This record gives sequence, C-alpha cells and structure tokens, in this order.
Amino acid sequence: MRRALVPLIAAQVCLHACMSGTRLAAPLTALKEGRGAAAVGLLLALFAVAPIVLSLRAGRYADRHGYHLPVRVGVAMSLAGALTAVVSQHYLALCAAAVLTGGGTCFALVAIQRYAGRLTHDATELKQVFSWLAIGPAASNFIGPFVAGLLIDTAGVRWAFAFMAGLPLLTAWCARYVPPQPLDPGASTLLGPGASKRRSVWDLMHIVPLRRLLVVNWVLSACWDLHTFVVPVLGHERGLSATAIGSILGAFSIAAVVVRVLIPVLAHRLKEWQVLMGAMLGTASMFALYPLAPSALLMGVCSVGLGLALGSVQPMVMSALHQVTPPERQGEALGLRMMVINASSSVMPLLFGGVGALAGAASLFWAASAFAGGGSALARRLERDLGEPPQRQSSA
Repeated sequence: MRRALVPLIAAQVCLHACMSGTRLAAPLTALKEGRGAAAVGLLLALFAVAPIVLSLRAGRYADRHGYHLPVRVGVAMSLAGALTAVVSQHYLALCAAAVLTGGGTCFALVAIQRYAGRLTHDATELKQVFSWLAIGPAASNFIGPFVAGLLIDTAGVRWAFAFMAGLPLLTAWCARYVPPQPLDPGASTLLGPGASKRRSVWDLMHIVPLRRLLVVNWVLSACWDLHTFVVPVLGHERGLSATAIGSILGAFSIAAVVVRVLIPVLAHRLKEWQVLMGAMLGTASMFALYPLAPSALLMGVCSVGLGLALGSVQPMVMSALHQVTPPERQGEALGLRMMVINASSSVMPLLFGGVGALAGAASLFWAASAFAGGGSALARRLERDLGEPPQRQSSA
C-alpha cells in the first residue's frame, strides 16, 4: 500500500497544481489585457463547469478501465489546456485552458480516489489512506499559485503557463510507478455497451446511506465555502488589514492540514459517523462564536477550530463512501460526489452574496451555524448505515 501511495499522491499533486496555477495565471492575464470583472468571473467559473459536466462520465470511465487510462486522459487534457495558454494568451484561449485543465484534473482525480480506496483492507486503512491523499490538494494549492506568481513576476506569464504544462508530464511519469489493479468482475456487464439503458445515476441515489452521506458532505462543503467567502467581508466591515484577514484564512488552512496529518495516527480509534457528527457540531459552534469575536486574534482562534472541524471531513466521507457503495460503482459514486461539490461551489457564493448584502456578514455565520447543527442528526444516522452492506434501501 505504501509503495503505491507515494506515486499516487505525487501524481495527484502535480496535476492539481497545474490546474491551481493556471487558475491564478489565467485571470491575471485577462486583467492585464483589460478584461472586466464579469469576464474574469466567467473565466474562473469555467474551472468548475468542466468537473460538473465530466465527473459522472469520469467515474464510469474509471469503473470500466481502472486507474491508468483515465489518468492518461486527464494528463492529455491538462497538457493541452496549459499548452493552449502558452501558445496564445487571448481570452478565448484562456477559457479553453480553464475548461481543459479543470476537466483533466477532474477526470484523473476520480480514478486516483477510486484506486486509493482499493489499496485498503479495512475501515481503518481507508481513513489513513484518504487522510494522506487529502493533504495533496493543500500542497498543490500552495505550489501551483506560488510558482505561477513567481514566474509571472520574474519571467513572464508565458513561462508560467509553460511550467504548468510540465506538471502533467510529471503526473504521467509518477503514474508509471502505480501498479495496475484488477477490474471488478461486474464492471464489464454494468458498464459495457448499452449500460445506460440498464442503469442511471438515480439508481445510486436509491442507496440511502450514500444519499445521506452526500447531503452531509454538501452541508460541510458549503460551510467551507462560506468561511472563505465571508471572512474577508466581516474583516472589511471591522476595518481589519489585508494581512490580518489573510492570516485568519491561513490559520484555517494550516489547521485543516494538521488534522489530516493526525487522522492516520488516530484512525483505529475514530469512527466515520462520530467524526462527521463532531465536525458538524464543531462547525456550528465556531460559526456561532465568530461574529462575537471582538479582535483578529479571537477570529483566528475560531478559524483554527473551524479548520480542525472541516479538515477532518474529506477523509471520513471518502472512507464511508467506499463502504456504502457497491465496488463496481465506486468510481461513479465518486464522480457524483465531485459533481455535487463543484456545483455547490459554483452556486453557493452567489447565494452568500445576496444574503450577506441584505442582512450582513454576521447573519450568514449564524444561519450557517443553525444549518450545520441541524445536519448533525443526519450524520448520527450514518452509524447504522456503515454497519449495513451496500444495497438499495427504501427508507430515509
């Protein structure tokens, strides 16, 4: 497991860093060309649109072909996107780069997550593997934008895109060291020609534990997005400096990474439903206290608490998802989860902006506190779900 996990994480980091670096360089290039805020907003939205459209297809493709072929598709798409931006920095070329790098990362990431779940033998190993895997996006979200910004300032934007184009090639090189896995016996019949006539994604939604898990994941993902959105608004209302606001958000990110490092050590003592319920209650508490914090320091303390709560979510969700989903459809379930999360990340900021403009930033925190606290009962019901085999169930 350890021998396969290192190149698996390295491949994920390289490909995700290509997308995150392009996501920084492309808007900066568009702004330099004189594009307005609406054009830049559309450009950023395209990074999320491709995963919304491709996630289910990517999951089914991974169920049918395993790890290596979907990763090659993702590498090819990301490489094509970055090279498009190297050749031309026209706005339409940047839009194409956004779609291709976002879609390529999505296509490969589903296969990587599916493969990681199959390296394990029990629930403890599932939590350990997905905790290590969850550190990858945090690393790539630092590497990609940092290097892109550095190259833009020192060598020009074309060299920044050229560096991004090299990262998918590193992914392909790392993927060579990931051993192949046998496909599920049921995959060929479920996913062969004419499969769309025999099943649909709604069949997955009849698996009640999976449905509950997706709702829990959506609630906590929306809370993550809300924190990223509303802390700058609240900080601005209180006259905090940009450095103070950035430090508050930075404390959140560091705490999220720390808890993911700790989970593998404590995995044998943790149960998914307990951690998810605790994350919801912890999130509700931190959101309730946030508007009452009178200083940047106390806001930072709340941010650390929130980072510890929300940082624990992804490993537990991924572990539970692999336990409640039939093995031959785990890729499709992962794609469904990715589609839900990306759709939420695209829509929820618009809702946050509307509510915040009407009622103020503090009201958003308290509404989110009630939202997360109310969802904790749903997480509690996962205790029974994780003890049952994956099957179609009729009651919620």
